[in-house]
Amino acid sequence: MLQTGLSHEITFPVTAQLSAKAVGSGTLEVLATPVMIARMEQAAWMAVAPALEADSGTVGTLMNVKHLSPTPLGMSVTCRAELVEVDGRRLVFQVTAQDAQGIVGQGIHERAIIQTERFLAKAQKKLTP
Repeated sequence: MLQTGLSHEITFPVTAQLSAKAVGSGTLEVLATPVMIARMEQAAWMAVAPALEADSGTVGTLMNVKHLSPTPLGMSVTCRAELVEVDGRRLVFQVTAQDAQGIVGQGIHERAIIQTERFLAKAQKKLTP
């Protein structure tokens, strides 16, 4: 059952492959903002996945995040998502990213509960003129 308070954390090392330079979001070898956001999203869907029906999933619909501080290569980052609101099919998460020195990113992420097959069928219709 979906209820506020569900949470999940993902910890990962910042490697050269996850840098702004490598992913094309900048020229520096620090954690890329798109990587931080992707891991926040991953933590969110993983927090609620066990509570969903087998034929359901979630998709991201909104991300409002600030990247507050750079994390150099070699440090680890922990991204955490906590479900703070359930409004029908709309799920709202508080998301954070933290390295050994403190918070490096924070914000709000929203996801929608979908029926997987129906959602994929809708996407496939875009291929047919």
